[in-house]
Parts: sequence; C-alpha cells; structure tokens
Amino acid sequence: MTVISYPPKPSPGDRIAVISPGAGLPGLFPRPFELGLERLRKDYELEPVEYPATRKMGSTPQERADDIHAAFADPDIKAVMASIGGDDQITVLPLLDRELIRANPKPFFGMSDNTNLLAFLRNTGIVGYHGATVMTALGRPVAMDPLTAESLRAALFTSGEYELKPAERWNDVDRGWADPATFEAEPETRPGAGWSWVNPERVVEGRSWGGCLEIFGWLLMADREIPHDLSEFDGGVLLLETSEEMPSGTEVFRTLRNMGERGLLQRFPALLMGRAKTWSFDRPNSAEEAARYAAEQREAVLRAMEAYAPDTTIVFDVDFGHTGPQLVIPYGGLVRVDGPARRITVTY
Repeated sequence: MTVISYPPKPSPGDRIAVISPGAGLPGLFPRPFELGLERLRKDYELEPVEYPATRKMGSTPQERADDIHAAFADPDIKAVMASIGGDDQITVLPLLDRELIRANPKPFFGMSDNTNLLAFLRNTGIVGYHGATVMTALGRPVAMDPLTAESLRAALFTSGEYELKPAERWNDVDRGWADPATFEAEPETRPGAGWSWVNPERVVEGRSWGGCLEIFGWLLMADREIPHDLSEFDGGVLLLETSEEMPSGTEVFRTLRNMGERGLLQRFPALLMGRAKTWSFDRPNSAEEAARYAAEQREAVLRAMEAYAPDTTIVFDVDFGHTGPQLVIPYGGLVRVDGPARRITVTY
C-alpha cells in the first residue's frame, strides 16, 4: 500500500511555481494568464515564478519534465500550479524522477491533462489538488468565482476539513480569449439545481483517485500510474469528470465498462461525478441540446455502475472540473461523502 501524506502548505509571501506540463497556452493567450498571475500576487499574496516552458508552445516532453523537476527541487518554491491543461502530458511521465519529487513534496494544483501528474504524485506518496489552474480559474474575466476563490484559499493555506457546497449559479459556455471584449464582463451563468444523489444510504470516507475521464482512459490504455495492486483503492472515493471534447455517452460507458472489467469500479463505494461540460466552440449546443447531452452522460454512468458497482453512492453535478466554479478537491487526500446528510467534506 502506498503511504500518502499531505505536503507542507505555503504561506502568504511565499513563491509558487507556475508551469505548463501540458501545453504552453500562456504564450498564445497571455491575457487570462497575466490576469491569473496578478490575482496570485494581489489576492493570495504569493509570488509566481515562471519556468522556461511555461509560455512555450510545442515544448518537448523533456523540457516540461525539466521544469517540473526544477520547481519541486527548489527549496524556495512552496507550491506548484499548472497554467492550464493540454493533451500529451502522458509523454512526460516516463521522464520524471520519482525520487527527486518524493524527497521534495509540494502541493500541486491542476486538472484536465494534469490528471497525469496528479496520478503520478499520488503514487509517489504526495497528495495533490484537482482544480484551479491559472488561466481557467484565476484568469476568469472580471473576477474569480467566489466558490472557486474560497476553495482555493482553503486548499492553499489551511489544513483540516472543508465542506464543499453546490453552486447556486454555474457556467460552461466559454468566450474567446483572443477577444478583448471577453474580459469586460463576467461569464454568463445559469441557476444550479444542487447535487443529485444515488444510493445515499451510507457514509463513505476514503482517499480520492480519478480525474478527467478522457485522460484517465489514456492512462489505462498505456498502463501508466495504474497500481497493479488495486486493493489500495478499497473504500476510496472515485472522482470523474469530462472535458470540452465532450465524449459521447457511448464513449463514457465504454471507458467505465473497461474500468469495471479491470476490477476498478468495484473498489470505490463512492463516486463524485463532475458537472458535465455541455458546450464547446466546436459544439455550441443550445440549452435543449446541452440538457440532452448531460442526460445521456448520466445514463451512461448509471448503466456502467449498475453493471459493476450497483451499490456505490453516486453524486452527480459536483462543481469540479471543466465547468465553473471549480471546487478544489484533494487528490489522494481524504474525502467524506455523507449520503444521509447530503454533505461532501474534504480534508485539505
């Protein structure tokens, strides 16, 4: 069994590494990136430190691995945050020095393609934090979402329990970062309907695992960062959410089915399913189309869980992942899912 522990927390005034383990999109879209850096300085009183590949599109896996190593090895850096995701971080994993990182544990914040590094850190014995990349969460036009900001502050600076709350309003419709008008008004939001619970009769407390479903599927195919002894997941909480690529219900079902065939789904007595991203620039769904897509995804999840883990407690529409707000969830840390009380509490 992997021994997993929380790394030391930063304090206001400390330096935080800002890296691009996936894609150097800050080089293409500096506005949300600079806005995120400004908020790290002013709102969180942290001093961001960039690395050679942070703004470099087309950086090699080795260049990105070098940045990760430099950020973790520097004793003056107290936390590490991804600028954004990408789609090939899996190629960085074989280049990482596990012993170097294990000897220099630090909180890492990321999501999407950063599922790769979060899984790597968990297997290295370090709790990471799913959520709050610089460009998407901190670079939100006009202001950070209050739930995101509060959750990130707690995850950065405090230790102990923190209760997650359903968003009263949320959004998943994006505006182009290349358009200056995007940053003149906050994103349009719609009313939230709370979380939806299935099999809520029990209380589950365990260590979390999972992440972006598409990236997770790639890790399964490449057999990277998937422990061979699956018993260490017994009693844990599975985190899953989907990206702006908007996989079909069929694809979601097949990925979950393969997890079931591998014996994974059965290990987790609780599943937190992030709110589905239902809009993208390639598929600008109407409200009706978006609702239909979300319903198809939910049906796919229910069908797979019924087949492989019918008693698992499931919570749908939790606000983490590719929609806003982005609640920060400890990856490999403790998550408590209290079905009878309809409460979710994490330990930061």
